[in-house]
Amino acid sequence: MGVPFKVNLDGKVAVVTGGGGVLCGTMARALAECGAAVAVADLNEAAAQKVVDDIVAAGGKALAVGCNALEKESLEAANQKIEAELGPVSILINGAGGNHPKGTTSMEYLNPDDLLIENRDFVTFYDLDPKSIEFVFNLNFLGTLLPSQAFTKNMAKSGSGIIINISSMNAFCPLTKIPAYSAAKAAVSNFTQWMAVHMAKAGIRVNAIAPGFFLTAQNKALLINPDGSMTPRSEKILNNTPMGEFGNPEDLIGAMLWLVSADASRFVTGVVVPIDGGFSAYSGV
Repeated sequence: MGVPFKVNLDGKVAVVTGGGGVLCGTMARALAECGAAVAVADLNEAAAQKVVDDIVAAGGKALAVGCNALEKESLEAANQKIEAELGPVSILINGAGGNHPKGTTSMEYLNPDDLLIENRDFVTFYDLDPKSIEFVFNLNFLGTLLPSQAFTKNMAKSGSGIIINISSMNAFCPLTKIPAYSAAKAAVSNFTQWMAVHMAKAGIRVNAIAPGFFLTAQNKALLINPDGSMTPRSEKILNNTPMGEFGNPEDLIGAMLWLVSADASRFVTGVVVPIDGGFSAYSGV
């Protein structure tokens, strides 16, 4: 794929959860290109295997691992498999996450008149489904905490390791319509700081990357019309992104490589790095 610069990850074993997806698959390929043996972990093992095939075809070493980021037993079994085939984990990218339509409101603002409509076919704040909100919190927060428990114990024992969590611009400034996802990613950012402190004496550095707006399979239908034009939400996003464009998956790689390099970021822990084209810096005026 061609990384922007190389760091030496020879002898390192990296796990990327959610590694079958667009963003985390790109991260997995970059880690392999820098010499790491990469375990691509995903609930969809077939998607993980496609990323592994790309890595192997490029001369790297990788293993597809089907596991559920919300089930401790599944994660522990995955860790055993990774240790047996690749060795102890030294880098963890916590990329599992996502949203749920029933944790999303239909409109940006509450119109009190909407509450008078019987059998409405849209979702107001008062119609948000608790189970769906719980699912979003579990997927993003527990989906970060549980893999951290499963894959980093040997890091702590050895006194060295790196964790990178995937937060979001929503953690800095919540977007309209997606309260569950925004709050869950804020929890990931907060947990990153907590864990950085907790793990500091064990030699484990914990940081996070906060992507801005990237086109992925999950959000493409919300941002691009069938004819290829921008949706109103897309136009609003781009108008509030000073660089005026969506990010490419490769735009995450430089920050990730910086954070996984003990030489480049030895004294960096507990930070959340925005990669957003200036979105978080722009007041809108």
